[in-house]
Amino acid sequence: MTAVYTALRRATMAVSRSSRLQSSFVSTASRSFSTNPQVVIDKFVSSPPPPPQAAPSSLIRHPNDVNDRNANYSDEDKRSMAGVTASVRHNWTKSEIAEIYTLPFHELMYRASTVHRMYWDPSEVQQCTLLSIKTGGCTEDCSYCSQSTRHKTFVKPTPTMKVNKVLEAAKRAKDAGSTRFCMGAAWRELGNKKNAFGHILDMVKGVNGMGMEVCCTLGMLNATQAKQLKEAGLTAYNHNLDTSPEHYPNVITTRTYEDRLDTIANVRDAGISVCCGGILGLGEKETDRVGLLHVLATLPEHPESVPINALVAVEGTPLGDQAADEEDETDIANVDSFDMARMIATARVVMPRTMVRLSAGRLSFSDAEQYLMFQAGANSIFNGDKLLTTDNPAFNEDMQLFSKFGFVGKPAHAGPRVAPSEVSGEVEITKVNGTEQQYA
Repeated sequence: MTAVYTALRRATMAVSRSSRLQSSFVSTASRSFSTNPQVVIDKFVSSPPPPPQAAPSSLIRHPNDVNDRNANYSDEDKRSMAGVTASVRHNWTKSEIAEIYTLPFHELMYRASTVHRMYWDPSEVQQCTLLSIKTGGCTEDCSYCSQSTRHKTFVKPTPTMKVNKVLEAAKRAKDAGSTRFCMGAAWRELGNKKNAFGHILDMVKGVNGMGMEVCCTLGMLNATQAKQLKEAGLTAYNHNLDTSPEHYPNVITTRTYEDRLDTIANVRDAGISVCCGGILGLGEKETDRVGLLHVLATLPEHPESVPINALVAVEGTPLGDQAADEEDETDIANVDSFDMARMIATARVVMPRTMVRLSAGRLSFSDAEQYLMFQAGANSIFNGDKLLTTDNPAFNEDMQLFSKFGFVGKPAHAGPRVAPSEVSGEVEITKVNGTEQQYA
């Protein structure tokens, strides 16, 4: 029995065993994946709020490793609360996701917000800082990117930052409240950059030594490089899919969708948490947004975090110039807060245990609009005044935003809080198990 479960048991066992049994019942399993008549479903509601001496929900945390968290709930089938049912699934169909995505907005927001509260503490938000350690000079032709050598933008190539400079930036981020430090390099792939890779491994070790979580986005990785990053202390690796497989060739031609999936597999197999999401405003249709979510939600393991970006159109890039063309009728960079909230909400419903990160483009949204996105299920942000090469709200502005919303930051190297609704017994949890479960 894990420490988390032990804490939950202390926090929820406030009524007698007999009353628990009266509120529990067993029924024959009817899930399509099982035909075994011996498999039963245990459905139970956790006890009323704990007595005063029980540990407060803010002190009860899941394991920090996403695989350990998922293992704790490996026998869980679904959760229900306030008329909403959710489950962690990997067999979503596009039509099922499309049905969720196209719900009336008020219904989608209610459903996503309820799912969020079933699996997470909505007051806790992870704060990440992203630093460009190697800017410009990328040989890829991503039509949205200001760092490509194929586009004439304001970005000028710079060499890889020195290790000590990166560690200084990490310390400033930590002092400002950030708990995860992400380093990005404008490369197609690591390839044979042995010297540069050695410096990056030193950066990872140094940031990890500060007590911060460490993330990198360095382009394509092979399996050996992923293992070396893991050994150096890397927490997570970002490698976005950007859009659906169908729309992808309209955005990028120098790297295939399969290339990206291969890197994600290498990262996952090395035991590194996967950070993978996409960008809205690339000229995609709603079916492409659904298609992206379908790929993410049907991976062998859901990403630990899914960043949702709104395109920041940069002059000199193909998409930036297209967005500036008044005669162009495509929806390049035409992303509003409802688009973002709808995408975030759908991601929350189909990947309940995944952190959904409000990422690039946040500066264009008001505080009220950002609150809408948090209500939709976002529970992580990038902070700091730059996201690689585009502007982002300053640290102090985000501190004020957190204070206004009543949010607290997630500590580094600490698992997320257990949902208060789970501790207090508001959530009904259904498990596939042959024995009685005593707590939620």
